[in-house]
Amino acid sequence: MRHLQALAPMGLVLLAVTACTPSEEIDVTRELEAVNVIDEHNLNELMLNSADPEEAVAYFTRAVAEKPDRIDLKRGLAAALIRNNSVNPAVTAWRNVVAMDAASHADRVEYAGALIRAGEWETAKAQLDAIPPTYETFQRYRLEAIVADSEKDWRAADSFYEIAVGLTTRPAGVLNNWGFSKLSRGDFRGAEKLFNDALGYDPDLFTAKNNLVLARGAQRNYALPPVRVTQTERAQLLHTLALSAIKQGDIATGRGLLRDAIDTHPQYFEAAVRALRTLDSEA
Repeated sequence: MRHLQALAPMGLVLLAVTACTPSEEIDVTRELEAVNVIDEHNLNELMLNSADPEEAVAYFTRAVAEKPDRIDLKRGLAAALIRNNSVNPAVTAWRNVVAMDAASHADRVEYAGALIRAGEWETAKAQLDAIPPTYETFQRYRLEAIVADSEKDWRAADSFYEIAVGLTTRPAGVLNNWGFSKLSRGDFRGAEKLFNDALGYDPDLFTAKNNLVLARGAQRNYALPPVRVTQTERAQLLHTLALSAIKQGDIATGRGLLRDAIDTHPQYFEAAVRALRTLDSEA
C-alpha cells in the first residue's frame, strides 16, 4: 500500500506530461533550457573567481569555440586572460567583445584597462573618450586618472582620482596609486598623506607602507612610520629607507639602516647584505 501511495504522485506527473499540448511541451523545454543557463552562469562565475587562471582560460576558450555568438563567454575569456597575466591575448579578446552589437560601456572600460596593461596609451585614451560622461563608475575614473598621469596632466589626474575615491567603499588601492602619482611629481608631503589614508582603509597593504617610507625618506625622515607591520615587513621597510638615504648621500645613515634591516629580518636578508657589502667595498 505504501508503494502505491509513493507511486501515485509520479503517476500524476506522467499523466500531466502525456496530457500536454505541443505548445506546453515547448514551454517545458524552455524552462529546462533556462535552468541549464542558470547552472552554466554559476559555473562561469566559479571558473572566473575560484579556478586556476590557466584552467579558466582553457574553459572559456572551449566555450567560445562552441558558442561564438555568446558575448558573456567572450567576456569570460577576456577576464580570464587578464587574470592569467596574458595581456596581449586579453587585448585581442576584449577587442572582440567591444566589436559585438551587445557590447556595453563596461566592456569598453575593461578593454581600455587591458590596453593600459599593454602600454597602448593612445588607444586606451580613445576608448575612454568614446564613453559618454554620464557613465560614471569607479573603474572608469580610476583608468582616466592613470591615463592622465601618463600624460602628466596632474590637474586632471587629481580630479579623476578624487572622483574614483568617492565611488568605492574600498579606496585603499586607488589612494595608493594617487599617492604614487604625487610622489612621482615631487609632492612628498601630499604623497605621505595619501599613503596614510590608504593604510587607514587597509592596514595590511604593504605597497602603501613601502611607498609611505619612500615619501618620508625623500624628505630625509628616516624613522619608520607608526604603522602595523610584521617583523619581515619591518626589515623590508628599513631596507627601503636605507636605499633612500644612500641615494640622497646620507651614507652613514644608510649603512646603519641596512644593519638594522639585517638584524631585524627573521631569516637571511640577502638583498640588504648585498647592499651593505657593496657600500663597504666602495668605502
